[in-house]
Amino acid sequence: MNDLESKMNSAVLHFEKELNSLRTSRANPSMLDNILVDAYGAKTPINQLGNISILDASTISIQIYDISLLKNVENAITESNLGINPQIDGPLIRLPIPKLSEERRKEIIKIASEFAENSKVSIRNIRRDFIENSKNEKKNSNLSEDDLKREINQIQKTTDNKIEKIDQILEQKKADILKV
Repeated sequence: MNDLESKMNSAVLHFEKELNSLRTSRANPSMLDNILVDAYGAKTPINQLGNISILDASTISIQIYDISLLKNVENAITESNLGINPQIDGPLIRLPIPKLSEERRKEIIKIASEFAENSKVSIRNIRRDFIENSKNEKKNSNLSEDDLKREINQIQKTTDNKIEKIDQILEQKKADILKV
């Protein structure tokens, strides 16, 4: 059961990490986590190429370590589909976070819902695997019929809790996205 709990918790944590990469009206350095830049012949996460900081509620700044990568970082941000236009100021890149239009908010909510559904599917797959393992244990005479039912009920209860938690996190994120 501890193994089940930890695998499902990691699915929930992955979902939360995916949500953090979505853009809201507020500046958040984790928005840039999924952006990879062509640097030194490899795709490199943007946070390894510079110091990311928040200037104010609607501006992110990136202090690039190697100025020769400035254009690559700018292009990666522009192509990232975040809807942010980078402004270069010497070795510093400023990212003004524009207010979200109603249409863009709905798009972001759809993406968040897809992330939630993918996480629920992975939790259900974990449930299926654990139920299969329990049934195999019974087949091998290591588990009685009552113990099998108890285990399956416990697995289902844990699954329901994690799916409910994902729904709560999604609703909170939707409210955050819709907040003007």
